Amino acid sequence: MSDRFAALVAEAEAADVTGWDFSWLDGRATEQRPSWGYQRLLAARLARVERALELQTGGGEFLAGIESYPPSVVATEGWPPNLVRARSTLGPRGVAVLPHPDDPPLPFAAEVFDLVSSRHPVEVWWAEIARVLRPGGTYLAQHIGRRSNAELFEFFLGPVPPGPPGDGELAAAAAAGLEVVDVRDERTRVEFFDVGAVGYFLRKVIWTVPDFSVERYRTQLRQMHELIEREGAFVSYSTRRLIEARKPR
Repeated sequence: MSDRFAALVAEAEAADVTGWDFSWLDGRATEQRPSWGYQRLLAARLARVERALELQTGGGEFLAGIESYPPSVVATEGWPPNLVRARSTLGPRGVAVLPHPDDPPLPFAAEVFDLVSSRHPVEVWWAEIARVLRPGGTYLAQHIGRRSNAELFEFFLGPVPPGPPGDGELAAAAAAGLEVVDVRDERTRVEFFDVGAVGYFLRKVIWTVPDFSVERYRTQLRQMHELIEREGAFVSYSTRRLIEARKPR
């Protein structure tokens, strides 16, 4: 068992975690997708606008999965390895990918875009989104919901601290002058079939266990390995939110 554990965590530690391609986990982990089909929804919106902005695009893989774009599409990314990948992925399709540290202000003039989108943003700067949207423009995004993969967090760090009361996200959108016209929340099942998959996921999705490293959490990883060997999988639950907000005309 110890040899298998060492091999799995070494493999996870050596894997490339740039971009948002999760194919490394094929056969090693599964995650249910939300019922709304965010990529399909975004593709339909992109077909109806002239100018669009994708925030925090990662390696550009998600946007690249959409067949056709409007006349003008711009994307931003803050992490240099992802920026290189996004430019190589999206550049040939005419998408300008700009370096931006994911802090305000956005590097655009006011009222430029018909559509602003983002999939799993780390931070949402509502006032800036409202500023760059044209009147009547839309923000369409899939956010990470509250207590996403709390089971993973709690395995490594203990109970998740309670969040603030109320729905701060919707309040922040309204405070920025946006009208929330659709919001949906779902909880989806995630299964990890070996400890290498857990290590890879935590290295890639860094906000799940914010200070994660294989060396720092080797004891917990060994406990996770023993649990998976005994039970067949570690089960967690991600939470996802679809949100659509509109700037009044």
